Amino acid sequence: MDRVSDALNPGTGGRVVRGAVLAYIGLLVLLPLVALLQRGLAGGMDALWQAISAPGARHALTLTLWSAAVMTLINALMGTAAAWVLVRYRFPGRTFLSTLVDLPFAIPTLVTGVMLVLLYGPRGLMGDWLATSGLKIAFAPPGILLALLFVTLPFVVRAVEPVLLEQDPAEEEAARTLGADAFTVFLRVLLPPLLPAILSGSVRSFARALGEFGSIVVVSGNIPYKTLTAPIYLFGEIEAGDPQAAAAVSLVLLLFAVALTYAGRALERWAGVDA
Repeated sequence: MDRVSDALNPGTGGRVVRGAVLAYIGLLVLLPLVALLQRGLAGGMDALWQAISAPGARHALTLTLWSAAVMTLINALMGTAAAWVLVRYRFPGRTFLSTLVDLPFAIPTLVTGVMLVLLYGPRGLMGDWLATSGLKIAFAPPGILLALLFVTLPFVVRAVEPVLLEQDPAEEEAARTLGADAFTVFLRVLLPPLLPAILSGSVRSFARALGEFGSIVVVSGNIPYKTLTAPIYLFGEIEAGDPQAAAAVSLVLLLFAVALTYAGRALERWAGVDA
């Protein structure tokens, strides 16, 4: 009991470490946030609304949210399927496949954009064939979607894998023995414990997609009112000498980021309790 009390009430050394950590996080995270809030709200709510409701800003935000939402739905489905294959099956190349899933974390996002352009661009490996088929990937919204799917691939897979590893196959066998078909087994036995992890990974994917810049700036072409996403719009406003507009749109993305962060943490706690 005394040891627990000592751990919960650290002495001078503990207070110094705690103060150093708080100062470090404050300088690294809190002060930039304060600066953004100060600049974004400097002109009042009217100026803020004018900045985010400007046609270019509105289209960029809409494209960003729409692309992130579609990507999240695809990621939830295919990420869960990938986790299922990696956990439930043993086959040659399984370790290599698992490595490929983590690769987007290691590849610079600019390299991701270059790879997609080399593959789907007008002179890419598949670009000519796609052009003759009337399909345009690079420098079009589908290219943005593919870039987002690439950089967010690991989130759902790695969130679902631990839950699948903890599930007891005997429950599925019992349900089948009682006459349940495959769909019923999935809906009643498998999905409930997986759902928090799927949602958590999906929320993380959505949050990551909102701020993606490196891959999209290469593969999208940055065409105003067509392929210009919010992060690239912000960069353009800074280059044009209008940090006020950039800060205003940044506040919108920040609001989504904070909400998604809290949602992700809540879903992780839910998954932990259910597990």
